[in-house]
Amino acid sequence: MNVKTLLETKGKDVVSIDAGNSVEDAIRVMNSRKISAMMVTEKSKSEGIFTERDVVRCYLTQEGKSFKDITLKDVMTTDLIVAQMDDDLNDIMSVMVEKNIRHLPVVENGNVIGMLSIRDVIQTQVGKLTSEIHYLKDYITGSYT
Repeated sequence: MNVKTLLETKGKDVVSIDAGNSVEDAIRVMNSRKISAMMVTEKSKSEGIFTERDVVRCYLTQEGKSFKDITLKDVMTTDLIVAQMDDDLNDIMSVMVEKNIRHLPVVENGNVIGMLSIRDVIQTQVGKLTSEIHYLKDYITGSYT
């Protein structure tokens, strides 16, 4: 299965926030939308990603500062690893595990068109493997028709 197939199933909703907004603003959006990552934009162009891990890192590195006073452009992750629509999910899972990342923007023609989480990838792979196990059991026991 590839990224395109997964996005067709889960949807392509990408939540974004302007780089000039505060960390507190981002946390509020993430909480209200029940998400753990969002794209950070400047002049409608994706410049980075802000995740729950960035919140923790921000808390530890910006000691004494209020989240209201810290802008996203100062703490977002800018070194993005991205997925393409035709990437295989096995490869995506390997990259996410190897690089220790939980969210992967999906890019097409230079634009972010979707967001994958490690949960999305694992759930899809587990579903696929569960189906394969079911069919193999049926085949072995002779109940396969």
